Amino acid sequence: MTEKANTLLDRLNPVTRFAMALVLSIPLILTLDWLSAAVGLVLVLVAALACGFPPRLIARRLAVLFVVGMLAAISMALYGRPGGAEWFAWLLIRVTDNSLLLAVAVLLRVLALGLSAVLLFGDVDPTDLADGLAQVARLPARFVLGALAGIRMLGLFTDDWRSLGLARRARGLGDTGRVRRWLSMAFALLVLAIRRGSRLATAMEAKGFGATGPDAPERSWARESRLRGADAVGVLVCAVMGAVAVGSAVWFGTANWVGS
Repeated sequence: MTEKANTLLDRLNPVTRFAMALVLSIPLILTLDWLSAAVGLVLVLVAALACGFPPRLIARRLAVLFVVGMLAAISMALYGRPGGAEWFAWLLIRVTDNSLLLAVAVLLRVLALGLSAVLLFGDVDPTDLADGLAQVARLPARFVLGALAGIRMLGLFTDDWRSLGLARRARGLGDTGRVRRWLSMAFALLVLAIRRGSRLATAMEAKGFGATGPDAPERSWARESRLRGADAVGVLVCAVMGAVAVGSAVWFGTANWVGS
């Protein structure tokens, strides 16, 4: 069960969260130095604590991201752009000062970007997100409602998989031949998904969800989604965080831009 924390982000529109992630991510993606990533990570941690995220939840998210970041960092350390003193070399592998700095920068960048994304989107309600995309971002209602229906159906796959396993055991098939059992269950799950999707599409079409064109009636929404002053503050804070992270690297002369 997903751990839910009551934070200041709950006051923001889901579309604003996308904007915040974009504004914060672009500066960190355009740079490759370790200092901007480290400053960005520290700022994300401070902002997360200030918003009310429990330290235990942040630590759990960082633990998972650290594993992913280490995989990327090891690859960068072994095959990154060489430069400076060489510590180890074998075939295509060259571990140098520059590749190690790039590895540290990649690890810190994965932690900063990953943590911000997980905290911003981890507890977003799909229905609130659909309302925001349709009413605030002005995306086509047909696309938004179809995506929302698909997301809602994803939770049924786990129940279907469990039911298929219980049905096989009830028929005496047991757990023998795990690969063959997995393939047969995966095919059965695919068939169930296609059937359920077809029924859902037919039902949505019958209720007018697919109506398009100038003669189509204007769609109404049960819940209003709009922007508030807090949304502008959230985007501004993320813009300042990105600017401070990159500005610190430029100030101390460690900036390493993508493509340079």
